[in-house]
Amino acid sequence: MQLILKRSLNFQPAAWWLALGALGLLSGCAMPMKRLQPQESFSSTSTYSRMFDASPAKTCEAARRALLSQGYVIISASDDLVRGQKSFQPEPESHLQMDIRVVCARESKDGQITLGFVTALQDRYALKKSNTSASLGVGALGSVSLPFSSSEDSLVKVGSETITSEKFYDSFFALVHRYLGIDAPLDEAP
Repeated sequence: MQLILKRSLNFQPAAWWLALGALGLLSGCAMPMKRLQPQESFSSTSTYSRMFDASPAKTCEAARRALLSQGYVIISASDDLVRGQKSFQPEPESHLQMDIRVVCARESKDGQITLGFVTALQDRYALKKSNTSASLGVGALGSVSLPFSSSEDSLVKVGSETITSEKFYDSFFALVHRYLGIDAPLDEAP
């Protein structure tokens, strides 16, 4: 029995490392996974939505005009959905892109009250430089290689977030209300 015990204690160094690695893997499986906290509370309904005294088509048209007045490019527009994008460059090597979606849902049976939902998504991009090199061999001259190197710049998405600022949405909804007020006399004209 002692001979077996002595032989089992005489591991080679590589065997010890292998045994420790296996033990580490097994202990890693026993550790609980880190749980992420929920990012949503579903508490406020006033940040992203407002009621409008207009049809969904008129509300979305007012939202389209509000986006256009602020320099947004309209990606799509219909009677119940408007989507606009705008790009910003706050620093020489960073880029922001804002994507705003407006959904106009009928809230009353007669269709004259609309619930407007707005979501603004901001994507952040950073300029990443990557060096590339190549060599040119000239067969007639032998094994002469001339190195050529270049650098390529590309924008890489580094983050994305939904804008949660109530002030941001309040100012957007105020502008939509303003465009609804401008449109009212035009629709009532003979």
